[in-house]
Amino acid sequence: MKSRIYMYLFFFSILLVLFMYVNQSSIFERQTAIITSLEQKNQNFKDSIAAQNQQISELLYFDLLTNDAARTYFERLGMEAEDAATLVRERIYEYNLTKGGNPLVPFANANGQWRINRVKFLNHRWVIADCSDGKSWGEIWIEYFFDQDGALDLTTQSSVLYP
Repeated sequence: MKSRIYMYLFFFSILLVLFMYVNQSSIFERQTAIITSLEQKNQNFKDSIAAQNQQISELLYFDLLTNDAARTYFERLGMEAEDAATLVRERIYEYNLTKGGNPLVPFANANGQWRINRVKFLNHRWVIADCSDGKSWGEIWIEYFFDQDGALDLTTQSSVLYP
């Protein structure tokens, strides 16, 4: 009788071990598939980040704050590039308060007063600005210059009006 019980326990143990092996095997395969999928997603994210960083680098190529030559120019004048950018930006936006519209914008005021909405610094001399009168839109290229006394001169060089 004891031998039968031991035999049943032995078969039960073998079935239990076999069940655990098959179950663990399928769990391992599922986990491996999940890990592989996550590794692929991670690689895709890394590739996407690298592509975005390349685009950012391209966009910052023409930028006052990342241009070493432009920064050096302002250092020779005894200014910081960030401070110069702030001065120029504030002066351009102050012109928006001028009666009749911003004098830097060379378009006729048929629909209202032209105002500069956004400014992008290219280097230590040039700015591109977005402008609008509420119905029409355009862009202008402004040249700026600080003389030896620190006085700021702004001159519109070119413009484009969008229909």
